[in-house]
Amino acid sequence: MFDRRTFLASSAAAAALSASGARAADIPGETVRVDTRAIAGPLPHVWEECVGSDRAAITMREEWRQDMRLGLAEAGFKRARFHGIFNDELGVFGKSILEMRRNGGPNWLNVHRVYDGLLDLGVSPYVELSFMPGKLASGKTQFGFYGGNITPPTSDAEFAGFITSFTTAMIERYGLETVRSWPFEVWNEPNLSFFWTGDKQRYFEMYKAVATAIKSVDPRIQVGGPATSKTAWIGDFAQWCAANNAPVDFFATHAYAGDDQDDVFGKGGPRRSVNDVIPEALANARRTIDAGPLAGKPMWLSEWSSDSPAMIAHVIANGMAHCAGMSQWTLSGMYEELGVDDYMLKEGSMGWSMMIDGIAKPSFNTYRLLHRLGTQRLAAQGPALASRDRTGRTSVLLWNLAEVDQPGGIPGMTAERKITGGAKRMTLQFDGLKGRKTAEVRFVDWERGSPMPAWRAMGSPRYPSRAQIAHLRQVSRPVVETHRLNADGTLVLDLPAEGLALVELA
Repeated sequence: MFDRRTFLASSAAAAALSASGARAADIPGETVRVDTRAIAGPLPHVWEECVGSDRAAITMREEWRQDMRLGLAEAGFKRARFHGIFNDELGVFGKSILEMRRNGGPNWLNVHRVYDGLLDLGVSPYVELSFMPGKLASGKTQFGFYGGNITPPTSDAEFAGFITSFTTAMIERYGLETVRSWPFEVWNEPNLSFFWTGDKQRYFEMYKAVATAIKSVDPRIQVGGPATSKTAWIGDFAQWCAANNAPVDFFATHAYAGDDQDDVFGKGGPRRSVNDVIPEALANARRTIDAGPLAGKPMWLSEWSSDSPAMIAHVIANGMAHCAGMSQWTLSGMYEELGVDDYMLKEGSMGWSMMIDGIAKPSFNTYRLLHRLGTQRLAAQGPALASRDRTGRTSVLLWNLAEVDQPGGIPGMTAERKITGGAKRMTLQFDGLKGRKTAEVRFVDWERGSPMPAWRAMGSPRYPSRAQIAHLRQVSRPVVETHRLNADGTLVLDLPAEGLALVELA
C-alpha cells in the first residue's frame, strides 16, 4: 500500500544512492552475520564517557548548554573536556580594581560557574589543567583566539601550590566523592609547540609537581597525562614517572585520522587506510603501556575526531578495547579556537563540531544510533556492532566504510569532501531467530540524518534565519523505516558510501 511515509523513506534512500552515483543494478554486495544466540561479552559504551568542547568560558553560553543538553539526552555523554579552565579571561588572577587593591589569592568565581553549569546539566567535567595563569607564567606566548598562555610556570613549586588551592576549592564546593570521579589531565598536547613552549623534560617536571600536589589533597583523585597528540611520549612518560616517583592513575593521549603517519607510526612503514590510523595508533599505545613499568594502567583517548559516520563507527568498534574512555572533539559548533566562524553550515569540511545550535550533523546522529545499542555484545561478522539490551532487544549497527580525507591540520578549510568508495547492498543475516521478525531501521549518511539537503534547498544560507534554524533542527534527525525480515532471517539494505544503519528487532 502506498503511503506518505513509505514514499518519503524510499525517496530519501534513492537520494542517498543517487548522491553516491550508484545505480541499484550496479551495487556490490556485502554480508554481515549476527548470531543472536552467542554473547561475545560486555559492550561498554566507552564512546559516551566524554565529549570534547572549546575552552571553558564558552560552556557558560546558553547555546553551548543547549547543545550539551541534547548530547546528554540523546547520545548519553557523561563528561565534557575543554581547554582553558585557568585562562586569564576567567579572572582566576583578575585585574579588577578590587583585585589589585587586595592582591589576594585566586578568584574561583568563574571556575565555579563553569563547573556548576556542567553539573546542573547532568554531566561532569573531565578536568584538563590548562593553560598557565599569566601571574604564574614564565612568558607571554599565547595560543588561539582566546589567548591561552602556553608557557611553563616560572616556579613549579608556586604552580603546585596553586593546583593545591584549586583542588581544595573544588572539594569544598562539590564534595570529595564527586571530585574523585573527575579525571584530572595535566595540560593539552605538550608535544606541540603551539600548546607548550617547553620541551618534553620540562613537561615531565611540571607534571610531577601538579600530580603530587593533587595527591597531597586526596590520594584517590585520579590524575594522568601526557595528553599528547599522535600518541607521542607514551613510553618515555611511563619510564620517567616510574623512575621519578610521579603518580600516574591513567594515560591520556590524542589521535586524528589525518595525522602524519610518519609521526604516528615511524618513517618508512606501510601506509594505512585513513580509517585505521586511530585504531592502530591506540593498539600501539596500549602495547607500549603494557610493556613498560606502568603496565595495566587505563588509557583515555581524550581527543579524536571524524566527520564520516562509517569511520566513527569503525574507529569505535576497533579501538574501544584499548580505552577506558573516548572523547570526540567537539560536540558543539560553539567553539572559537581559531576565531569565530563566519558560517553555520558550508560545503566541504565544516570543522569538527557534531552540531551547531541544535542542528545535528551526521556525526552527532551516529552517536544517537550508538547510544541505542545494548550493553551485551553479540557475535558478529563484518562491519557491525551487534548487541542485546536488558529488555532482550537485539540491535545491530552496520556501516559501509569509505576512504574519506580527514584534515590533519586546520579543519574547515576545504570546499569539498573527497570520498573514495561507493554504495553497497548490505545483507544482514540473523542466525538463531525464531519466527519472522520486523525491524525498525534508522539511517545516517550525508543525505539522511543530515541537514545538508534542506540547507541547500534553502539556497545554502550563510546565516540561516531563526525560522530556518528551527526547520533544520527538525529535519536533521536519522531517517526511520520499518522493514520485515525475510523468511530466512535476512534483511537487505542499500547504504551509500560512509552510510550506516541501526537495525532494531521488534
